Amino acid sequence: MKDATVLRLKRFKRAVRAPFERLGIAIGLAVFAFLPRRAMIALCDALSAMFRPFDRRGMKRARENLRTMFGARLSPKREELILRGSYRNMARTLGHIFWTSRRSRERAAEAGRLSADAERWLETNPASVTVSCHMGCWEILSQLVYLKGRRIISVAKPIGSKRITEMLMKARRSLGQEIVPADGAFKHLYAGLREGADIGLLVDQCVNPKAGGLWVRFFGKPICVSAAPAFLSAKAHAPVILAWSRTLRDTTYRCECIKAFMPDRRTGVWEFTQEIIETFEKTIRRHPSSWVLNYRYWTDRPKPDELAQLDRRTAGREAARRAAAGGEA
Repeated sequence: MKDATVLRLKRFKRAVRAPFERLGIAIGLAVFAFLPRRAMIALCDALSAMFRPFDRRGMKRARENLRTMFGARLSPKREELILRGSYRNMARTLGHIFWTSRRSRERAAEAGRLSADAERWLETNPASVTVSCHMGCWEILSQLVYLKGRRIISVAKPIGSKRITEMLMKARRSLGQEIVPADGAFKHLYAGLREGADIGLLVDQCVNPKAGGLWVRFFGKPICVSAAPAFLSAKAHAPVILAWSRTLRDTTYRCECIKAFMPDRRTGVWEFTQEIIETFEKTIRRHPSSWVLNYRYWTDRPKPDELAQLDRRTAGREAARRAAAGGEA
């Protein structure tokens, strides 16, 4: 009975919020798309500064996430600077989506570039799985890959109502990249890889175990994330590249490679997924203000049997590491 009441309340709040969200997206497409890039960035910065004090729930969650990451080591001033940067980054990323809906190819090329390592990766590797997280302007990664003449397929989760999701997806598809809904995405991604397309995935978001999620540890806490990168690599024998878009001083972006995994590696799906998450954890620790901090990363909790399995896997992995270190010594 309680769950039904909570569900009805969520539906009511979503229905009330939907018209305002549609209006916001419509204004974004009407205004941001017609601004010069520097004016668009300035507007995003101003809006993030105005909105942040009113987002009490998001700010509370962001502070909790920061303390999960760093404990009590951050000074109040440092914490405030990170939070300010995170909200500014989110606003700029959304503004970028609206801005590139018009003159898409020209504007994507103006907004960012690939690092030398990323350029070499595209030149020397066939279709691959590009994995990123909600850092920097994650949208530009797939846009720049597409500008290199590569076909790329990304996955999108529903955002608000169906109509709002459609409006945002239309803006994101304006350049030519393919975007498939999260439900049933695996078969489309696998087929795309077999046909020579690149795949773009964001891995730092909660995925239900019934939808292919695996429990791993992220900043020491359990989180259920997509195992699609590991499954796709194993099934399609495709390489995996971890990448993110770094914000430069001139507010453009440089898309950089973090780590590459070739398909001949002999690692299980869980171990591979945990390694991907740990790699991004290190990058996020170095650049916390570039990460979306007000997301509910650790809201869902594993069932007792799921937690026990995760603990066994973690202990086994650590034992294997110690054994390997002892052998090397």
